[in-house]
Amino acid sequence: MKFVKMLNYLPVAFFTAFLIMGGCAVTKQQMPPLASVEGIPGHFRTGRIIHLETGKVLSFDHFIDQLGSKDLIFIGEKHDNPEHHLIEVQILQALTDRYGDLCVAMEFFQEPQQPVLDRYMEGTSTETVFLKDVDWRKTWSFDYCFYRPLILMLRKKRNRIHAVNAPNDIVKKVARSGLDSLKPEERNQLAKEIDLDNEKHRAYLREVYKQHAGRGLKKFDYFYQAQCVWEETMAENIAECLKKNEQKVVVFAGNGHIINRYGIPERTLKRVRVNTATIVLYPLTGRETIKKKIADYVWLTGDCSRRH
Repeated sequence: MKFVKMLNYLPVAFFTAFLIMGGCAVTKQQMPPLASVEGIPGHFRTGRIIHLETGKVLSFDHFIDQLGSKDLIFIGEKHDNPEHHLIEVQILQALTDRYGDLCVAMEFFQEPQQPVLDRYMEGTSTETVFLKDVDWRKTWSFDYCFYRPLILMLRKKRNRIHAVNAPNDIVKKVARSGLDSLKPEERNQLAKEIDLDNEKHRAYLREVYKQHAGRGLKKFDYFYQAQCVWEETMAENIAECLKKNEQKVVVFAGNGHIINRYGIPERTLKRVRVNTATIVLYPLTGRETIKKKIADYVWLTGDCSRRH
């Protein structure tokens, strides 16, 4: 307990270095991981922030400057990569310092959990009660220590976190038996409009499905419907945040919901037109070529995921 309390008071920079050294140790490789961007000469190493349209490497300050003109900022992560979570703290801290209070939305919380989340963020509930009431291990399952610095920073500022995800039990039901299997009261908890006709998005997710087909997901159409349920519901809730708040909206979600804008970004922009940026935290595993259209920015990181 003394160790946990000590971490609460450490500067973010120290905390970042501490966890990265412990959780993302460098391993010897014959060939260092390098990225290239299609149509752009040269190679890029981990730690670089790349504006994909131009292929230019940006300093962190220049990167934050460019986000100043954006009303909606999507930050995509690999959920079990500790380096990604520490970068998110750094970005959010810089955006807040530069542009004031932000409206923050997170995939990691489901819309029905909003009252529980509000009580904790307002200081009327303890962390222990909060984690029990949201049933963190069951509803999200990734280590809470990854998310704790980000949530504590927002709680200290009394900054509300918007729970934008669809109820997990309903999404699972769609993945097993399809949208048509939902009862009216279940369907009413999801986005009013769910677009299933984006062929590029469908092709992208078919490749993802091949990696999940052994987990009881027997029908691709149902898997695809479940993905769209997630993304349309989050998009609808994010659009409501934009309509009700004057601050910038920052969305934290998995890379799969951000890449190519197919998922949450395009579906949000169908509901409300705003200046948007997509940022993908991209773990390098070897020599890779990054397509320009996957995001506006990529931040190249190490591959220190807990699950391989």
